Amino acid sequence: MKNIKLIIEYDGKNYPGWQSQPGKVSIQTEIEKAILEITGEEVDLIAAGRTDAGVHALGQTANFHTNTTIETNKIPYALNSKLPNSIVIKEAFEVEERFHARYNCKGKTYRYIIYENEFPSALNRYREFHVPYAIDKDKMKKALKFFEGTHDFKGFKSSGGSPKKTTVRTLSKCEMREENGRIIIELTGDGFLYNMVRIICGTVLDVGLGKINLEEVPAIIESGDRKRAGRTLPPHGLYLVKVYYE
Repeated sequence: MKNIKLIIEYDGKNYPGWQSQPGKVSIQTEIEKAILEITGEEVDLIAAGRTDAGVHALGQTANFHTNTTIETNKIPYALNSKLPNSIVIKEAFEVEERFHARYNCKGKTYRYIIYENEFPSALNRYREFHVPYAIDKDKMKKALKFFEGTHDFKGFKSSGGSPKKTTVRTLSKCEMREENGRIIIELTGDGFLYNMVRIICGTVLDVGLGKINLEEVPAIIESGDRKRAGRTLPPHGLYLVKVYYE
């Protein structure tokens, strides 16, 4: 039996998230259905992480076990012929039997896109968060740097999600750049709590809008108090960019 690792891109706009849910068509559901069509096998597709409703991915990683005789390099072509246009298998690799997309994950990079403009984009309104006000981007960049390193991020976690043994996480890189009127925030870390990226980005944005003082950010992180942090930005501006393994 082969263990196949997939790299997946998807537009999450019309999905309830990655995970299969009763009565709903999720991204996992669509890919598992496509695998059944090309291999005749019902599989359990394991993802590196369960993205929420409306969240997109440029490099989600998942794996499944199969007895198929289809050549591994042909699997993306076969699956993409069965999948909706909103989901694309970018690559497929045969990996060790023991490889597990979730348990072997060592880190991830997420991206959040904010569009600073008087009017929203008609084409990208479900792929970025529109802000019609002037933003102090220098303050945002400074605020973002406070999140680098190892911290207890319990104040940046929404209720819900899977229970975690610890809320301590290490963010190795917190970067921000500007492209065509868009603010692009990228966070790389060894793990993320439920809605952690969207709350960090909401906090940093609130600094840029003058709703939170820049100097207060370290104390907000230290406090662990969700009420002191910024808003949870909506899911449609969030992308899972890359998953890291040894």
